[in-house]
Amino acid sequence: MVVSFALAALVIRFQPYVDHEIRALGAAAYPIAIAVFAIVASAPFSVTDALAIMNGAIFGPVMGSIVNAIGLVFAAMLGYWINSRASSLLDLDVYLQRLPAWVKRFPIGSPAFLLSVRLVPGFGGTVATATAAAFKVPLWVHVWTMCAIAIPICTLLAIFGDRVTTFVHGYEHRAHVYWEHHHPHFEFHRRPEATPTP
Repeated sequence: MVVSFALAALVIRFQPYVDHEIRALGAAAYPIAIAVFAIVASAPFSVTDALAIMNGAIFGPVMGSIVNAIGLVFAAMLGYWINSRASSLLDLDVYLQRLPAWVKRFPIGSPAFLLSVRLVPGFGGTVATATAAAFKVPLWVHVWTMCAIAIPICTLLAIFGDRVTTFVHGYEHRAHVYWEHHHPHFEFHRRPEATPTP
């Protein structure tokens, strides 16, 4: 988690360079970013917050949010497929016991349960995906319950990433202008020009 947010900070700090490199990819930049987001978000216990911030910093608030949203849809399908074939990799019963009491009030596998469990920080999203696959919840139900929670959050993170980037680089520009205005460059110890001999 620390590494992912450190990477997001570096992307924001060097956004002009990153933006230049991304634009060099042309139209391929968007599907690559979507694929990366989908792969990361579909992994168990993944941290997608930093990636959502980076997409906002790189592509702007609108396109960054769209990249995040499409990536989440593919992540939901990919995660469902992975968990339906590798459910033994996660001890689901143990994690279900660790859920808060207010989540356990809902029938396991129901839309209300899937929505609620995703609000549990840390492992809620992983448990929701594993539960949907284990209890044979229809794929479309899993997709919409995941996106209903994750898309608004990732949209806010994309906007945050864009605003922070704008602030950082706007501050640098204002600081540069201020320095140039108040500390103009002077050439000291200039040799006087030779006076022509009459």
